[in-house]
Amino acid sequence: MLQLDLPGLPAVQELVGAPAGELRARWEALDIEQLEAEIQKYKGALSQVLEELKRLGDTAPPALPGVDPGEDDAAGGEEAEGQEGIEGVDWRYGSVEELDAAEWQVPPHCIPIHANVTTYDWSRLISACQFDVIMMDPPWQLATANPTRGVALGYSQLTDQHIAQLPIPRLQRNGLLFVWVINAKYQFCLDLFDQWGYELVDEIVWVKMTVNRRLAKSHGFYLQHAKEVCLVARKGEDPPGMRSGVGSDVIYSERRGQSQKPEEIYQLIEQLVPNGKYLEIFGRKNNLRNFWVTVGNEVTGQGPPKDDRRALEEGMRIPNAVYGRAG
Repeated sequence: MLQLDLPGLPAVQELVGAPAGELRARWEALDIEQLEAEIQKYKGALSQVLEELKRLGDTAPPALPGVDPGEDDAAGGEEAEGQEGIEGVDWRYGSVEELDAAEWQVPPHCIPIHANVTTYDWSRLISACQFDVIMMDPPWQLATANPTRGVALGYSQLTDQHIAQLPIPRLQRNGLLFVWVINAKYQFCLDLFDQWGYELVDEIVWVKMTVNRRLAKSHGFYLQHAKEVCLVARKGEDPPGMRSGVGSDVIYSERRGQSQKPEEIYQLIEQLVPNGKYLEIFGRKNNLRNFWVTVGNEVTGQGPPKDDRRALEEGMRIPNAVYGRAG
């Protein structure tokens, strides 16, 4: 078994091995500055481990508390190709030949706009185009002091007020609005539709799967979550050329990168409204798609927009971004 001798390894082992409830209680007791210091500690430790693994090359991952390497791996079996088939573990060993270059390249006909959506001057886009379809995955501010999802560490959120102030009604005279919503914001989202002049017409459920087609379960307050919901609303009339009944309201698809929605949602929208004018808000680089306008502060994959970066360099926060407890 590979052993790593790195200063940051104990911090990673602590993060992986500690019970979730114990970590949550400890983080909830921290103030904002202490929480950010804790986040930086773990990010630095993980970076050390990843860099060392990269340097070592094609080797088995190090043993971490709470992670069972499996009988085949422990015995040095030649058929151990990864951890597929173990409940809750959805990775396997891969090779360079399996990489899809399209996932790393910017689509040639996409239109990325690198901006903080709360400070971006939307007027030029509004005057240039009225969109048939708008989709957004807001970084909802969670009700707990710290997000329970591991991927949310260091992830900035927006208050309900800032999301409500987005100029959605001015970007669309007639058309469809797709909003990914979490349980705690379901009613707020319905109220937001009323405020913006939309009516709820449907919803889409994404059932998350692992690579071996099992439910990809994640944290939840009452139940483990294995799905996400996208509400569909309409303003005015149906967009021109819309084709009804072209797809299902349930998507079975593997979970991908952080906040990355399934490819099927884009395919469904493009089938529903062929040759439409499409806008995605809060998109990232891995969301870029041909013939879509994508607005977000991570569309380049190279850090925040200039104004946000300047604020961070001056010791300030990203404008309007919040961390931690709502309210």
